[in-house]
Amino acid sequence: MQGTPETILAFDFGLKRIGVAVGQQVTNSANALHVVDNGKAGPDWRSIQALINEWRPNQLVVGMPYNGDGKCSQISNQVEGFIGALSRFDLPINRVDERYSSLEAKALLKKQRADRQHGRISKGMIDSTAAMLIAERWLKNQG
Repeated sequence: MQGTPETILAFDFGLKRIGVAVGQQVTNSANALHVVDNGKAGPDWRSIQALINEWRPNQLVVGMPYNGDGKCSQISNQVEGFIGALSRFDLPINRVDERYSSLEAKALLKKQRADRQHGRISKGMIDSTAAMLIAERWLKNQG
């Protein structure tokens, strides 16, 4: 790691919700934040702008949905469109293979629930936890 440790915002893109997490190189860890709505009108750009203003990330990280065989999934074009639109924030944007991140997130949350760390698991919790896992993958590969 060279220079000052960086802060990243990571996104798990979905057609209804976009999970968001923040990661820090200084601790090499990430935390799930929440979800941003995504619908027919597109992502809630005001919420994304507010997160960028709050966390002041040096970079953005977006999970790329590949199929199990490594080929692009059906949603890949929409993710690329999201990445293109994120360029409005004039920050470096990195892509991370997010294969199975939602399944991993669900398993992690189920374990935490079994350990009584939280109650009911919402779809938003899964999305933001998947974004946390995406952030952690990026941080791990930077070290």
